Amino acid sequence: MKIGIDKIGFATSQYVLQMDDLAQSRGADPEKFSKGLLLNALSISPITDDIITLGASAADSILTEEDRASIDMVIVATESSVDQSKAAAVYVHSLLGIQPFARSVEMKEACYSATAALDYARLHVDKHPEAKVLVIASDIAKYGAETPGESTQGAGSVAMLITQNPHILELNDNTLAQTRDIMDFWRPNYSTTPYVNGMYSTKQYLDMLKTTWLEYQKRFETSLTDFAAFCFHLPFPKLALKGFNKIMDKSLPAELQEKLQENFENSILYSKQIGNIYTGSLFLGLLSLLENSQNLVAGDQIAFFSYGSGAVAEIFTGKLVEGFQNQLKASRLRELKERIVLSVEEYEKIFFEEAVLDEAGNASFANYKTGPFALKEIREHQRIYGKVND
Repeated sequence: MKIGIDKIGFATSQYVLQMDDLAQSRGADPEKFSKGLLLNALSISPITDDIITLGASAADSILTEEDRASIDMVIVATESSVDQSKAAAVYVHSLLGIQPFARSVEMKEACYSATAALDYARLHVDKHPEAKVLVIASDIAKYGAETPGESTQGAGSVAMLITQNPHILELNDNTLAQTRDIMDFWRPNYSTTPYVNGMYSTKQYLDMLKTTWLEYQKRFETSLTDFAAFCFHLPFPKLALKGFNKIMDKSLPAELQEKLQENFENSILYSKQIGNIYTGSLFLGLLSLLENSQNLVAGDQIAFFSYGSGAVAEIFTGKLVEGFQNQLKASRLRELKERIVLSVEEYEKIFFEEAVLDEAGNASFANYKTGPFALKEIREHQRIYGKVND
């Protein structure tokens, strides 16, 4: 049975911080960000636009009423959870009006968990061929003002509908994962921002890529010659470029090297304008590749490197299906330019705002611009979500 990504959607916040403005405010050379990280801008999310609203917005952009009546599982992968008990998927299920007899769960393992969600979704569809599974990777990367990680923040969500006979990408069975118990990035329950060992994390990312890819080639008797593109987890595009250079085989025909390089450049276009979205970064790279590449055709194989600090990595592959181009959107880069540009002072106020609860556990918020959904209020410690115009 052919199982894979039938539809893919994306949502990000309505506000943006330009990296040149951040550099000027922090007394840094702008090229530290533009060349050192390959970042031009960061999506900045206000308190009313969180992983629930972003995830629901991403899914709402692709789902039909028939989909909502057929989906029997919703999985939200995140490391920005809003509740230690209630799954984000339950909120999203309600906002989207999905039929009630569906399983809704949340998954976590840093930036890797959306890949695990795909695995789970594929197994479910294999067992229940008529099923549709909604997988959402939704995160807000937040490190704090004037911290070392400030320049790799961001916000966004990628939604994927997993079905049999998909219209975009057929997932192959050959996958390989690797786990290492390391402390490169973590966020204890008592902290609102993560702890990061940046250089160590970069080395682990690259070494897990190298060792997993070598073992993958050995186990499945494959090589780069079998692929038209290679997508990477994108905490920032420059790290993915280092990964691309690490696996590039210089003995490949020049034409194939050029194709792989061109497709890599296309895969990082959106991340350059959005920043880090944790669990969704790899799949934002896929979306960017598909919507901007001029050389991909049905039948092309794409390889993926997923990485989540702590750490779990996985390499998996997929094949583009006939007509995949019809499921894509050509206007996304133009729409990103329509976000509201924030000054550094405005960014510091909006991005790091926290709810102030009264004695009864209530909080209200300013009327920030969001997508079709928003966090309306907190009432007796309950997060109340709804459509913007309701």
